[in-house]
Amino acid sequence: MNLFKAPDWVNQFTFPYASFDEIPQSVFDTINRDLRVFDQSKPEVSIVIPAWNEEVNVLRSIASLAKLKTDIPFEILVVNNNSTDQTQKTLDKLNIRSVFQPIQGWGPARQKGLEEAKGKYILTADADSLYPPDWVNEMMAVLHQPGVVCVYGRYSFIPSPGFSRWKLTILETLKDGIAEVRHMKRPHLNAYGISIGYLREHALKIGYVMHKIRGEDGRMCFDLMKYGTVKQVKASRARAWTGTRTLEKDGSFSRTLFLKIALELRRLSSMFVAQPPHDTKTSVNP
Repeated sequence: MNLFKAPDWVNQFTFPYASFDEIPQSVFDTINRDLRVFDQSKPEVSIVIPAWNEEVNVLRSIASLAKLKTDIPFEILVVNNNSTDQTQKTLDKLNIRSVFQPIQGWGPARQKGLEEAKGKYILTADADSLYPPDWVNEMMAVLHQPGVVCVYGRYSFIPSPGFSRWKLTILETLKDGIAEVRHMKRPHLNAYGISIGYLREHALKIGYVMHKIRGEDGRMCFDLMKYGTVKQVKASRARAWTGTRTLEKDGSFSRTLFLKIALELRRLSSMFVAQPPHDTKTSVNP
């Protein structure tokens, strides 16, 4: 990873628009022209994206997915999770499928996408994230391996004021190191909806938690483990990129780094012991 800037492919999706009303028709035309290369009618893979009030961000995400380089048939399915902005107007102008989920929450949104998807495999994505051209190929190369039921990829942050790339690289190096420790006994704790893949058949038997709580993705991964193995996708060509708004909630970079280190140290010893079976639909976050 470059210490001082995001990859060049990321920069082409940093649109300067603040709302749907500012987006020119030419932007939609360009994205739709890229999407026409793909036949989404009989997908092997469904890329499912939940979206709540993401009228501009979801455009960036789909624009990046429209640049995918793959021969694997896929579809893009966006779940409008009861948005109150103009997210649906953005979706209606793009050559992708969208469905509406009135039940608020990440789990209900992903469940709706799981039910409506046409593909044998699901790749989950986020409306505020960008995906490299080889993302589908790299994720599916691991998910296609015998006995693998769920995979997860890594992610990086797009720099913003107060969060420069060299600082974010420190945070990401720490994050990737922690992921290695977690993967030994608790791989599901590394499964974030920004980049997960799994077999739809098994996921339909499990279902997502249907109330608003963080960790819906890890809960799904944990329950999938009874059907097979969970694997990491470490390839840099599969690394998704996202904004820093989740980090900004903690304030400055220094405070964010301190809080994350303190959190991981508190639960470090538990990472060396497998999490016992439990009802993921009623469990609460620590």
